[in-house]
Amino acid sequence: MTEHSANDAEAPLGGCPVMHGDGSELTRLYGPEAAIDPQGIYGRLRKEYGAVAPVLLEGDVRAWLVLGYRESRRVLDNPLQFSRDSRIWRDWKEGGVEETSPLIQMLGWRPDCVSQDGEPHRRLRRAVTDNLDTLAGRGIRRHVTHFANKQIDAFAGKGSADLVGEYAEYLPMLVLTRLFGLPAAGGRSLAVSCAQVIKGGPDALEHNDRIMEILGGLTERKRAEPGPDFTTGLLAHAAGLDEGEILSHLRLVLITAHTTTSNLLARVLEMVLTDGSRLSGLVSGQRSVSEVVEEVMWNTPPLAVLPGRFATADLELGGTQIKEGDLLVLGLAAGNADPDIRPDSGVSVHGNQSHLAFSGGPHECPAQNIGQAIIETAVDVLLHRLPGLHLSVPADELTATASTWEARLDTLPVAFAPV
Repeated sequence: MTEHSANDAEAPLGGCPVMHGDGSELTRLYGPEAAIDPQGIYGRLRKEYGAVAPVLLEGDVRAWLVLGYRESRRVLDNPLQFSRDSRIWRDWKEGGVEETSPLIQMLGWRPDCVSQDGEPHRRLRRAVTDNLDTLAGRGIRRHVTHFANKQIDAFAGKGSADLVGEYAEYLPMLVLTRLFGLPAAGGRSLAVSCAQVIKGGPDALEHNDRIMEILGGLTERKRAEPGPDFTTGLLAHAAGLDEGEILSHLRLVLITAHTTTSNLLARVLEMVLTDGSRLSGLVSGQRSVSEVVEEVMWNTPPLAVLPGRFATADLELGGTQIKEGDLLVLGLAAGNADPDIRPDSGVSVHGNQSHLAFSGGPHECPAQNIGQAIIETAVDVLLHRLPGLHLSVPADELTATASTWEARLDTLPVAFAPV
């Protein structure tokens, strides 16, 4: 499969090239080349620099990209050395990053659990995990089945569909509207806004503001009319979250849960439909969806690059000298492919859950079970509803578009017997 940009992303800034201290030109993780071949960039940087490479993020903001698996684990497991609190980010403190930068949507400090460490982190994360655990026991698979069938009903009679644009791209958000207590009618536009926040670019701030406005209205309604939903659970939690903390956590879960799950669902369907043995195994019940999810987590994790960590002191990482206040972003896809821990990418990873796709350490993704339930149910419903489901283009014609943080499948054209 080839990677390309649908709109060539943002062109790199003009003027003189940005140079590293040794005189080499720094590599941008955004723009046309990054959209076309992110894996090629990771491989080239690994050969040139090793486990940690200097890169530029949107707006030519400097960062360290961690490419090594062991180095990523060290960063994730050591918040005292590598903090999630961006208030210590030197470039931001010195005015090198504007408040209107698209990077702020991904890296800026908020009163949520991913922006803090230690006891403040534990207090806020407990409120999130307690409510996610409650939701996990309240029939998520029933909600997924309902919305999956509604999505499929819209194209089942045609005998063809694009399983990205007509299924995977919106299904997780429709489920999340039910879990949050939001009207399902706004699910599609919310999904678009969440995708734009992750993608970055000049519209990211506007879409983030729209999300916050919707969530602000939601909290007002739920204070007046509580319900069995995630929003009410945050409002009533014993941790006593204030207004800013509630809104920030609603934003955090909505954006991350939708964008990662929709991307992962598309990639799981891609893997199933480009391998006849996997497809027949799932249809016959001899294989499980969870096995396919595991492979995707290793090979094309839904977040290719994880933002971000900030060095709390001068230190060394992977042979590279890091300065206090430096920004580090973690190459999850690059780390999973690190030849030091995975010399042969063709060897089966079945049963091996030590990938980086869920992050790790104190900030490891707390919604793994919910995401797994959405994907397993969505795939099962699709396979049982559409007889003769198969890819309608050659597998090597499938393309994906990458941004700094992720690479998303563009389309997944399929055909089947009209129902």
